[in-house]
Amino acid sequence: MRPEPDQTNPKSPSCRTAMNGDVSVTMRNAGRTGIPEMSAHGFIHSTPNLCSLDAHTQPILDTHQDDAAPDQASDIQVHSGTAPIAEADIPPRLDCGLLAASSRQLLGKRVLDIVLALLAVILLSPILLVAACAIKLSSAGPVSYLQDRVGRDGKPFRMFKFRSMCLDAERQRSAYLDLNECTGPIFKIRHDPRVTPVGRVLRRWSIDELPQLLNVIHGEMSLVGPRPPLPEECEHYGPRERQRLLVKPGITCIWQVSGRSEVEFAEQVRMDLDYIANWDLLMDITLLVRTVPAVLARRGAY
Repeated sequence: MRPEPDQTNPKSPSCRTAMNGDVSVTMRNAGRTGIPEMSAHGFIHSTPNLCSLDAHTQPILDTHQDDAAPDQASDIQVHSGTAPIAEADIPPRLDCGLLAASSRQLLGKRVLDIVLALLAVILLSPILLVAACAIKLSSAGPVSYLQDRVGRDGKPFRMFKFRSMCLDAERQRSAYLDLNECTGPIFKIRHDPRVTPVGRVLRRWSIDELPQLLNVIHGEMSLVGPRPPLPEECEHYGPRERQRLLVKPGITCIWQVSGRSEVEFAEQVRMDLDYIANWDLLMDITLLVRTVPAVLARRGAY
């Protein structure tokens, strides 16, 4: 039996996500530990947010976690390794990676975001124009729309997307809940009847996500980071899942280049927390490079 890693030494030479059970770092095998505070580095603010990020405070959204038993702390049963649900709901402690990044490192990430996003908008403008025309000519309704999402520190923002569904898609959603193919709070159907023919093509090639480059330029999103959840998804988040909201959301991430919708929700959470704990600028560049073949392969894109 191997010894338990020391997760109590703040002067440990290296750090990684302190999760329960055996967790492998997706981007590199760090084998590190740390003892951060959840509110360290000023990432948790006292202003009311859509989703509470501090496990020691009452969430804004009523998830009934304070009155529930430990194994009922979250509606989502997230397992990490062989840890029981009660332990899996305990949020990881992070004192490294993106949460401990210096001002210079964060500036470097922001500069990379702005430069590459502007360059992508220019280079991909013909594709954006063709997509807009195809949407307009094939179905009634606007070309693009703004969707409510939850960003850093649980603050809501409006995310740009090309419209890929019929106009009353949200109204029809309840009729297709039984067809949901995803785990956790995510609702997704591989052959969703609400998706238009043009929208199906856009989704297969991830073109419907390209308008989010504007969110990156505006500063609401980053090129790389955990995908921003819908507000209704956050209602089911436990302390562990809310850790994903400690950083700015992104267009691509580890699980986006590892199967996208085919990745189980619990694994998405683990990969996002691995990214946060082990972040450096080289990781962002690596994920951006891996995003290109992942998009072309179209695995899990629907």
